[in-house]
Amino acid sequence: MMVAAGSLAGCTKTDTTSGGSLLQQLQDSGTVTVGFAGEAPYSFEQDGQLTGATVALHREIFKNLGIDNVEGVSTDFGALIPGLQARRFDVVSAGMSILPQRCEQAAFSEPEFNYTTALMVPKGNPANLTDMQSVQQSGVRMAAMTGAIESDYAQQLGIDAMQVASPQDGMDAVANGRADVFALTGISLNWLAKNNPQAPVDVTSSFVAEIDGVPQVGAGGTVFRKEDTELRDAYNAELAKITSDKDKYLSIVGPFGFTAEELPDPNLTTAKLCGGAG
Repeated sequence: MMVAAGSLAGCTKTDTTSGGSLLQQLQDSGTVTVGFAGEAPYSFEQDGQLTGATVALHREIFKNLGIDNVEGVSTDFGALIPGLQARRFDVVSAGMSILPQRCEQAAFSEPEFNYTTALMVPKGNPANLTDMQSVQQSGVRMAAMTGAIESDYAQQLGIDAMQVASPQDGMDAVANGRADVFALTGISLNWLAKNNPQAPVDVTSSFVAEIDGVPQVGAGGTVFRKEDTELRDAYNAELAKITSDKDKYLSIVGPFGFTAEELPDPNLTTAKLCGGAG
């Protein structure tokens, strides 16, 4: 089941003041509602159904916590944390990058995916772009998704990036000539290109972005409200059983294009990422 975020604007999804923790409430109801932004292959709609790698993880983990149903609320990426804080959904299912400024606003699970960046360019890559520095030096027109980490990279590098609302919008901008390059995670761009074979675009090899010579090693996770510590801790305990077992991990997220390369580094914890590591 999915609903638009606007339809929940006049009400709240959860109210932890009305009897027990959120974890207990979700177990009692049997349903968890996740906010998602339609970024394939993380969490998106396909044939009217909520699917994606983070959704598959959530179905497995919440089932093991006694919560059998996962429902979705679609919203723009930049509105996911505000929507969570406004209680329009229980958690965020978007593989959101764990960044210090986001950790000030919400709580994150331990990492679920390692991240690298890639560039979507016109066929043949006429500007010969390879990384964020090549974008910066070439002066080409760049598109980035509002609220995504690549938008932050652009800002830190002094790139005046065109903001787009979705991966599809970014691809369209490149295909239509409104942008020369669209930066996003390699997984997302490769999925987008694979599922739009007629689009006149290529995707570069993935890379670890560098800012001031510092590699931006990234990882993403599920987002919780800061007060929902019991739910987050229970989630992390189940997540660890999956990320510590490569075969189990790949059986869940592999169908969405994820490989062992995306398996999170156990030494790169959420505490480190929230502290600015990476």
